Parts: sequence; C-alpha cells; structure tokens
Amino acid sequence: MLFLLPPWQTLIAAPSHALTVYGEAPRYRASFSHFDYVNPQAPKGGSLRRSALEIGGFDHVLPYIDEGTGVSEVDGWLYSPLAIRSLDEPYTVYGLIAQKLERSADGLWLRFYIDPRARFADGRPVRAEDVRFTYQLLLREGNLKYRTQFADVAAVVVETPLQVRFDFKNNQNRTLALDLASLPVLPEHALDQDAFTNGGGFQALVGSGPYRIARVDNGRSITFERNRDWWARDLPVNRGRYNFDQLKIEYFGDTDVARQVLRGGGYDYNREFSATGYSIGYNGPALDDGRLQRAHLARGAPQNAQGYVFNLQRPMFQDRRVRQALGLLWDFEWSNRQMMRNLYIRQQSFFANSALAARALPDRAELALLEPLRAQVPAEVFDRVFEAPRTDGSGLIRDKQLQALALLQQAGWRPQGDQLINARGEPLSFTFLNGQSGLERLLLPWKRNLAQIGITLDIRRIDAAQYVNRLMARDYDMIVTGYPVSPSPGPELYSYFGSAAATDPGSNNYMALQDPAVDSLIDGLVKAASPADMLRHAHALDRVLQWNYYWIPNYYPPGASTVWWNRFGIPRVQASNDPALDTWWEVSPTPLTTAQMAERLEAAP
Repeated sequence: MLFLLPPWQTLIAAPSHALTVYGEAPRYRASFSHFDYVNPQAPKGGSLRRSALEIGGFDHVLPYIDEGTGVSEVDGWLYSPLAIRSLDEPYTVYGLIAQKLERSADGLWLRFYIDPRARFADGRPVRAEDVRFTYQLLLREGNLKYRTQFADVAAVVVETPLQVRFDFKNNQNRTLALDLASLPVLPEHALDQDAFTNGGGFQALVGSGPYRIARVDNGRSITFERNRDWWARDLPVNRGRYNFDQLKIEYFGDTDVARQVLRGGGYDYNREFSATGYSIGYNGPALDDGRLQRAHLARGAPQNAQGYVFNLQRPMFQDRRVRQALGLLWDFEWSNRQMMRNLYIRQQSFFANSALAARALPDRAELALLEPLRAQVPAEVFDRVFEAPRTDGSGLIRDKQLQALALLQQAGWRPQGDQLINARGEPLSFTFLNGQSGLERLLLPWKRNLAQIGITLDIRRIDAAQYVNRLMARDYDMIVTGYPVSPSPGPELYSYFGSAAATDPGSNNYMALQDPAVDSLIDGLVKAASPADMLRHAHALDRVLQWNYYWIPNYYPPGASTVWWNRFGIPRVQASNDPALDTWWEVSPTPLTTAQMAERLEAAP
C-alpha cells in the first residue's frame, strides 16, 4: 500500500523538544527557559481551595473511565503526560516525561525518548513499559474517547527501557501524534486493572506528577499536596507553575450553594457557569473593595459551545421544521437584558470565538467540499450565513410565534383547543431534563412563549446522580449541554457528533445525532492536510450543524467567568487559551483589598 506524504509533514525525522500539528516551528525554541505566561520567580507555598468543575460528588478518583464521576484534576496534577500542551498556541506540545519526541517523515510512526531522570512519586523510574501499559489500559478499559482518538494506532513497540514507538495505520490523522503525546503515564507496578476499572476507588494512588493525594473525603473533597521531590519541577515547561503547597477541590451538588459558600469564605476560587450567578450573585462589600475579585479570564480563548439540545431519537424532533420552530421561541435578547445585564454574547456557532466559526459565505474551495453532500444538507448551507433568531428584547415575540406556527403546520401540527396536535391526535409536549439550579429562570419564559401557541414544556429537576445515569441512557427529550472548543479540533468531534457515538453511554453525542454528512466532514477535518484545509472543513461542518437546527444555541461570556478571593498573584502576561490557575501563587493567607494587593505586589522582589 502506498502512503502519500501529506504537505504538512516536513522532514522532521529527528528528535525534537516539541510537536506541532502541521510540522510548523513551535513558538518556543529548544533553549526556552519558561513559558511566557508564567512568573518564573513565583514563590512556592500556601494553599488554594477551589470548587470542582463538576456538579455533584465524585464516586472514584481516576477521571479515565466512563462510569460515574472521577476527579478531572488528577489528570495533570497526580499524573504527568509525556508532553504538555502550551496555553498560548493553537495546539503544540512540549516534552515533559518524554525528553524528546520524534515523528517520522512519512507520518507513520512516533517515538518517545523517556527522560532518564523521570520518577514516580514512590521513587521508581518511569519506563517505556509504563507508557505501553498506560496506553493499552486506557484503550481496553478507559473512556470511549481513547478508542476514538487512537483508532489509527496500529501497534505500540517498546524499543528500549527508555524508548517507545507508536506505529500508525495511516498518516491521515493530523492530531494523532499530539494526542498520544498528551497521554498521562500511569505506574504499571502500582496500578492493577481491577483498581483502574473501579476508578481507583478513593485510594491515594502513586502518581507521576507535581502533586500527591493527601486526603480524600469520599465524594465531597479531595486534597493534593505538592511533591517537593518531583523530579520535573525545574524543567522549562514547569518553571513558574504548580506553586501551591496544597490544593483542595470542594464538590457541591448545587451551584447556588457553591456560590454562597464562596461568599462566606469557605473556599477561594469558583469557575462560574451561571450567567445570572456571575452577574449578580456576588454583589456586596467584599466585591466593592476588591477582597472578592470577579473577571473574565482568557478572553481570547475559543468558548465552549452551549445550547439546548434535542434528543433526535424522539419522533417529534426528527423534523427539522419542528426544531427550527422551537428555537424561534427562545428569546435570548429578553433574557440577556432582564437576567444577565446584557453581559453575554449569543452563540452563533459550534466553534464560538474562534477562526473555526462559519461567519461568512463559503468560498469556492469550501463549496467544493459541500457540493457532493448537496442532497444530504439544507439548501441554506450553500448561500446563507446562519444567524440565530433575534428579537427586540421587549418580551413580545408575536412575529416569531407566527413564524413558528407556520413551520409547525407544514410539519403536520394543527391547533385543537389550546394545544397543537399531530395527525394521530397527540399533543406537542416534551420534557426538559434539568440537573442544575438556576436554569429554570431561563426556561420559564420559553415555557410561556411555547404555551401561548399550544406547546407544553415540562421542566423536570433531578439530582446529579440521576441526571448522569439518564444522560448515559439518552433518557430525556431535551437537556442543556456544552462542547469544549479546541483551536485545532480532532477526533474528539466523533464523540460529540459522530454517528457511531450516538448511543454510546460514554460519548458526548447527547443529540444522538446520526448524520452521514456530518460524519464525512468530521473525517475530512481530522485528516486535513494544512491549516487552511482544516478551516474549510470546520466551516463546512459548522454550517451543516447550524442549519439543521440540532440545538437551540445559548450564549457565552467574553472569557472564562471566574470569581476568587483576592489573595493570589497572577502573571502579568496571562495565557490566551486558559485561565491557567496552575500559574498563580499565594500572596497573602487572607483576602486583600485592591489597594492592599497593589501595595503588596509592588513591594515584592
């Protein structure tokens, strides 16, 4: 079989300190001393307590399996990867456990050279066998995403105790080498399959990263302590990072409770996902004098895509006109003005705040991608730029209701009394499954708008454990969900939108979407031969998803909505793609006013 060399693969078959997607030069040379977005003189010590990103408790430690909820921070804090992703480039990785990385000129293999200094927390050396063990364990027992990401790996070969090679089935997956480089390294001698399969339970596992597990309060909190003997603490990729002696993650079953606990000083840092909570939930004297800080960090980062998604397994949602009609009746402008102080931006794309978003008409090259799919995609894909419905914000949307009624009548729904019914006499009624507090405020005005034209919306609130179980079983009509957006997306898109993942309980395809055109465009994006080719496929994919009305697009903030007690130093140059909490350091054990913090930082050496 002949494998053609992609144009993005230049002749780089020599060990390197970094890997980029298309073989272009990385931002940081081999001689770099630290990332630009850190303070290399940041002092070590102190503590930081933060809320978990997940709602509800955790039922095991490891975040690598499908069942239940693990601790996401274990990946990076407890276990280090072969190479670490920089936070001011689209997708570039720099060696950490792997001292050097080597990708063949034909793109058919990738070799890692393990740093001979690399040690696990118990002092045992990291070996190539540990890399193979980790890969095989994740592929066999881990999350579905690993089987999706690494489907094009043919074999993993241990060449020497410090050298391991991954052979590929083809050279078409442009992110595969970087995805493999991002693998954590687990200790073969200290982690058996049974322990992994149950997520490690609540054990203090042996790690390879900058922190150890100090304490576990089952399901409620987990405390990490800095490994002062970590062999990699002075590497350029780690300088100025992992500064806290102690990190504690608190879990809450309710976002309102988490907010109130932060306001009471129960912990230090909260990533706020409620627009209303961020806007008005922290008002008070502490915010006024600066002891409590509120900001949108990483403003240049692509924003997670968030929306109300339809379960396409439900017959009523299989008609595009019904989905479009329901979307017309969610009044973002009114909600943004009345509840969110006009702070938020309407989602127009599945790749918001990034160059991947389709915000102009397709050019000739993109039309060439779309033309073979013409019979499978909406006609608007070819000659219109998608715009989410807009209102004047008054709350009066009679024009939208009339448009929705016309669409629904075309789809076979007709009025009977105060309901819309289909030919079988069944009313247009559905349930929104809700696992978080605060969301009802945004859903109730939509419920009213729907009811006014004869549609019944029930909002059902359930606890976090039930919600996760029903999510995995696709047992809902509608939910709100989000999709992480990468500036250089890859095989993870199969988990979000691919047909093969539609009913897999470990996938994120919560729409249960099975669309051959979407599958084809994901294939093309993953195999794109250049940045321009990747962008064309991303734009085409975005258009097909947009114009099929598979979701009701929500909104996103102008950055990562973050609230914290003002006792931390933050680098002057901040990472563009992430809040980069691991670059912060403690300035004071107690919160300072804005003026006090300025004085303290000015006096610092």
